[in-house]
Amino acid sequence: MTDSSANPTPPPVTSPTSPASTTSRTSSSAAGPASNPLTSSASSPASGPTSGPAADSETHPLAQAVRRALERVIDPEIRKPITELDMVPRVSVQGDRVEIDLRLTIVGCPAASAIERDVQAAASGVEGVSEVSVLVGVMDAATRDRLITRLRGNRPSGHPFTADSLTRVIAVTSGKGGVGKSTITANLAVALAAQGLRVGLVDADVFGFSIPGLLGIADAKPTRVGEAIMPPTAHGVSVISIGMFVDARTAVSWRGPMLHRTVLQFLTDVYFGDLDILLLDLPPGTGDVAISIGQLLPHAEVLVVTTPQKAAADVAERSAIVARQTGQTVIGVVENMAGLVQADGSVLELFGSGGGAEAAERLNVPVLARVPLSVALREGGDAGTPIVLQPGDAAGDAITELATTIARRGRGLAGRKLGLAPR
Repeated sequence: MTDSSANPTPPPVTSPTSPASTTSRTSSSAAGPASNPLTSSASSPASGPTSGPAADSETHPLAQAVRRALERVIDPEIRKPITELDMVPRVSVQGDRVEIDLRLTIVGCPAASAIERDVQAAASGVEGVSEVSVLVGVMDAATRDRLITRLRGNRPSGHPFTADSLTRVIAVTSGKGGVGKSTITANLAVALAAQGLRVGLVDADVFGFSIPGLLGIADAKPTRVGEAIMPPTAHGVSVISIGMFVDARTAVSWRGPMLHRTVLQFLTDVYFGDLDILLLDLPPGTGDVAISIGQLLPHAEVLVVTTPQKAAADVAERSAIVARQTGQTVIGVVENMAGLVQADGSVLELFGSGGGAEAAERLNVPVLARVPLSVALREGGDAGTPIVLQPGDAAGDAITELATTIARRGRGLAGRKLGLAPR
């Protein structure tokens, strides 16, 4: 049962279909960058091939060198080389001129310009190439379906973040709102990515979604490729949020079954690729979403965010207790807004002190970080520029150290299937 009268279901991510012959030609001299941005559309006519015979791409040394160069071109959404995604079916050579057949996953691919620019640059940098032409088109349905099947691998139905997965799942929770949980989560994700980890972020705070704005992608939309949803990326983090499906001013008012289905779809249909860490920004409290996350991800680790105020710490403890009841592991407490440093070096404790330590002691876990109040942290959230990208701020440095602590902690292999069998 869903409460569609209070708030209609958000429109699904759609992708227009187009025949594979939809193409557009661009070309550039190898002496400089591509001179024209991608201008193809569903009605763009295909240009004819270069005059004269073209060499077989499988045998000509120059064409093979270009293919090797294209292995460095990464699809920014799928985050794999385009040569592994069947996006380059043909590379042909005539003298020192190269023609590349580039097939995008869908019409209107948001990464089209970036991919074409990178293809031009990679091919132009190959020794012996004086001119590059790129024939831009769209995959046919059969090729696209094969790609999605290959990306999903042999995993069974359901979400891939099971207890047997090598991806660490960390849910960030708080007992009440207004403690800066989403700000901590967004900055933590970026700090982890900056340390070289592959990070995904699910904004599971359906009622109070704010992650897209905090990461500077408030207007970003996911892309549907076949049955898979490709999440936008920001600062090296793949992000999905209900805010990408509804208007920013929409008040989402859904009941439990609708919330559960939304979280399940984020975990199942969104293609994050191979992640080291998946972060979930949970709504405050112990409601339906927290219960659904506990049912879907009972092996998740939980990070509790509170302020130094005793009242906030007492409520935060309840969210940790509910997490433990579902089998999740509470790994520590983050005390946010832990004082405001004054010009003379003294600390003004606006929200009191000691709340984080008290909660951690009662939960028998460590305080993993104390993040001071910071004007720069707030300004960075409003501007969509995470403070962890600007070293020197006390709050940003504390979150970066938190990321280092979490990354070092790792996740053991004890009790997990490794997919190995004796001969």
